[in-house]
Amino acid sequence: MNSLTLPDIATQAARQALPLDWVGMCGIALPVVLQGQRLSAKVDAGVSLDDGEARGIHMSRLYLALAALERQDLSPSLLRQVLEEFLVSHDGLSNSAYLKIHCEVLLKRPALVSPLAGWKSYPVSISASLKNQVFHVELKIDLPYSSTCPCSAALARQLIQQQFIDDFANKPLQHAEVLTWLGSSQGIVATPHSQRSTAHLHMHLDEFIDELPLSVIINDAEAALGTAVQTAVKRADEQAFALANGQNLMFCEDAARRLNLALRRSPGVSGFHLRVIHAESLHAHDAVAESRWQRELA
Repeated sequence: MNSLTLPDIATQAARQALPLDWVGMCGIALPVVLQGQRLSAKVDAGVSLDDGEARGIHMSRLYLALAALERQDLSPSLLRQVLEEFLVSHDGLSNSAYLKIHCEVLLKRPALVSPLAGWKSYPVSISASLKNQVFHVELKIDLPYSSTCPCSAALARQLIQQQFIDDFANKPLQHAEVLTWLGSSQGIVATPHSQRSTAHLHMHLDEFIDELPLSVIINDAEAALGTAVQTAVKRADEQAFALANGQNLMFCEDAARRLNLALRRSPGVSGFHLRVIHAESLHAHDAVAESRWQRELA
């Protein structure tokens, strides 16, 4: 049996004494529990290396501390517990600890009219830091939705009006004939263009929040937009979706303002940066709007 002690190169002195802001691992595969769901995640874990004389950190200690994320539902208190373990295992080396979790949350969403329902995936990132005993949590969510251009809708209505003039000028109007005209491609000669759009939400959470307000934020944001993309649908649901788009015409500026007002009311959110992208069907480029807000200190 070999009696020699295994070498620990990380304890050796650095060739150049210099502190480092962040040292750790990225893309660690790990199952996590979020809102009762067991999800496949990728995790970034790291600490600062404040002792400039030290050669490196103990990455295996960070890896082993992540095991707590497999057993309990993700919460700010659990994130802080893991970060504190990072620092305890690097006492004398590090004053700051960082954790980032990337996953996709599945939420079951009902159809607009029919009794159908289906699952929708939301990319989520949770970032937490503990720096000089100051704890900070951020939450990122990507939301897909539909947007119909108000300008395109107005232009389409004008073409329909012109077609009505062409077809019925100097003719006595008959109810049945007009009704048939309205339901035909001969009458409705133009439709507005819509696009699948995305809202990227980046929230700063209150320091003492108990839970991650994931579902609340998603529900509030989708309600504000009014045209969240659907899952399982029947024709009645598709018609209801067409109605929702027609009643919620919006430029990217409109979407950004709606989300700004909704997120300000979300519990536990102390600030945010949002970015909406309308992947236009008319242009080869996207229409984009951004907005920020930070709660003023009392």
